[in-house]
Amino acid sequence: MGLRERKKAKTRAAIQRHALRLFREQGYAATTVDQIAEAAEISQSTFFRYFPTKEDTVLYDGLDPVLMRVFAEQPPELSPTAAIRSTMRQVFDSLAGEDWQVEQDRQRLTFEVPELRARAMSQFADGITMLAEGAAARLGRSPDDFEVRNWAGAIIGVILAAMMDRQDDGYVRLEEALSHLEAGLPL
Repeated sequence: MGLRERKKAKTRAAIQRHALRLFREQGYAATTVDQIAEAAEISQSTFFRYFPTKEDTVLYDGLDPVLMRVFAEQPPELSPTAAIRSTMRQVFDSLAGEDWQVEQDRQRLTFEVPELRARAMSQFADGITMLAEGAAARLGRSPDDFEVRNWAGAIIGVILAAMMDRQDDGYVRLEEALSHLEAGLPL
């Protein structure tokens, strides 16, 4: 990334961090865009250049491009599911304390706040497309191939199930869910 893109990414991350901190301290509904802008030391118009809505401060996932890049770099001998497991371990293990807190806050709010949960569900379709494209590139197949899309849907499904089961803060459930999928989802 060039300087301009790095500066924009840094500003977006700062706005999101301040928003999530305020949501944690005051509650999602009680926090206003004005308060977020003030905490991030930006104008309200700058806020809206980065995030069209307050909801978008939670739903924006800056890890997706990182996850897809790391997924593409996984050894070709790994199955797509093993490559996803390895990718998640690498990316989540590399998150610094504050970045890990941001991700945990994002996920918690997404599932606790009804309007965020509803919007997040529609984003899962985008996740299926993104994963299908990544798997198709690994496998030399079309992203529209039924089996590729079905696999991507299964990955999103087990991730969703693991995230809704908030028994831990270390994504242990995510690892268990992917392992269960890799084993064929035995019951």
